[in-house]
Amino acid sequence: MTDVQRFRDLYEECQPRVLAYASSLVGRQVGEDITSETFTVAWRRMRDIPTPPLPWLLRVARNLTRELRRRDGRQYALAAEEAQRILTSGDRVGDVAADVAERAAALQALAGLSAADRELLTLVAWNGLGPRQAAHVLGCSTATFSVRLHRARRRLERAVDGAGAGAGAGTGVGAGVSTGAGLSRDAHQPTVTKIAKEH
Repeated sequence: MTDVQRFRDLYEECQPRVLAYASSLVGRQVGEDITSETFTVAWRRMRDIPTPPLPWLLRVARNLTRELRRRDGRQYALAAEEAQRILTSGDRVGDVAADVAERAAALQALAGLSAADRELLTLVAWNGLGPRQAAHVLGCSTATFSVRLHRARRRLERAVDGAGAGAGAGTGVGAGVSTGAGLSRDAHQPTVTKIAKEH
């Protein structure tokens, strides 16, 4: 297989997740630039990319984002809804109104967390990384990552519980929304409940 074909396969397999991750850190517009630069680095270092490639690519994207933030000196807001929209471009079955309400409540709970907690949770839930791979992306030990993830999951559970309790009986975005609300991109994608549970 030629380098061009390997790169094409890598791009087709990983680009949506790299874009979603970068967009969750810096917003869609800048996320597209970070994604392009990530794959430029990947092209230059094709022979250095390990298997599986996604953790390596996400780490490159994260490092590029950190460089950008240092250069600009600005902090970017999380664009979790945009990243989720990118990953949910396929058709879903079910009650659309209920899905929208659940998703809004879940995203509201996620948005209330710190940027560090959101990054931990989305690396595992949306990008499907295991603790070792996610620790590699963040540049920390697996044990450190596991402790941070455990704490982030507890904070997410409290945020989701608070959103459901504060919505009032039968009205509002959080009404009737359990901790299983809305973070899934398809039937196999983890929900808030699954994100918050220990593996």
